[in-house]
Amino acid sequence: MDLREYFDEFTTPDWPQPDEGTVRFAMVGLGWWTLDHAIPATNDYDTLETTTVVSSTTEKAQRVADQHDSIEHALTYDEFTDGEASDAYDAVYVGTPNALHLPYVEAAAEFGKDILCEKPLESNAERAEKLVEAASDVTLGVEYRMHVQPAVRMMRQLIADGFIGDVALVHGNMSQRLLEINDDYDQWRLNPDLAGAGTSVTDLGVYSINTSRFVLDEDPVAVSGATWSGHEAFDEVPDERASFTVEFPDGVLASCTASQNAQFASSLRVVGTEGELLLEDAFLAGERVLTVTRGDTTVTTEFDQIHETRRSLEYFGDHILTDTPIPGDGEHGLVDQRAIDAVYEAAESGERVEL
Repeated sequence: MDLREYFDEFTTPDWPQPDEGTVRFAMVGLGWWTLDHAIPATNDYDTLETTTVVSSTTEKAQRVADQHDSIEHALTYDEFTDGEASDAYDAVYVGTPNALHLPYVEAAAEFGKDILCEKPLESNAERAEKLVEAASDVTLGVEYRMHVQPAVRMMRQLIADGFIGDVALVHGNMSQRLLEINDDYDQWRLNPDLAGAGTSVTDLGVYSINTSRFVLDEDPVAVSGATWSGHEAFDEVPDERASFTVEFPDGVLASCTASQNAQFASSLRVVGTEGELLLEDAFLAGERVLTVTRGDTTVTTEFDQIHETRRSLEYFGDHILTDTPIPGDGEHGLVDQRAIDAVYEAAESGERVEL
């Protein structure tokens, strides 16, 4: 085996590539993720362009527009939902707080625009179902950046090839110090009216849930969980810390933890009957290190960090331009949303919840 060719399989895009065309984006919600990741993606690729930005005020939108030559329209949310400048864009990236995804997806779908929505889809499964239904006549993708991560794609292939035998256990963790990122106690991630039932599971635990689904190529069948909050900033949410088990078919158990008030750390471990895969700094901003063990042999590989959200927008745009179905669509996102809701239900009731 030529190892260079083998690694190229995971570092080179393997989805349909367009011969020509550009997807013009309206960016809805101008938080730091949109400014630092989504808009720069459209500057990086010839197939993408941001022409419209949408925020709470004209002044904020215009400040962003003034920083980019391609942006022609700076709109308020009301102007966007009224259809102003709808001829100026082909697709919409929705990067608002969770509970505000639905109205902007509904508006974009009404205008016939394809949509890339941040995860989770909404604040709860009922609203997420309405969102998916509203977007049934357009392409709806969910921004699962780990789907384009080379190390994660390698894990998926090794598992599919039976390299570690039958999968038995998965361990996933993501934790960060939210208040070091944003010290405002009134921020939306700590507000159930905007974030949903909690903060750590909705914002961080979703990575362990979805990436486990992706590498296993399976959907969960049940969950159980526990949550705890003690810091005053987390008074309105139950999950400053969360621990939950996600059950998959054939007895595969995923033990997951998440916290918005703990050391920056992330990892994903998949243990099989003949080996294991360990991805360190799986979900945060560092380099991905994948340790592959089979029997007595261990190999560690460091992957250069890619701009995952930028690659995700390229991935979405390529599917739009080639008119091909996008994995990680709305129905896929609904599975995560139902699992998240079930974790909170299980933590509150103390009982296992079937999906």
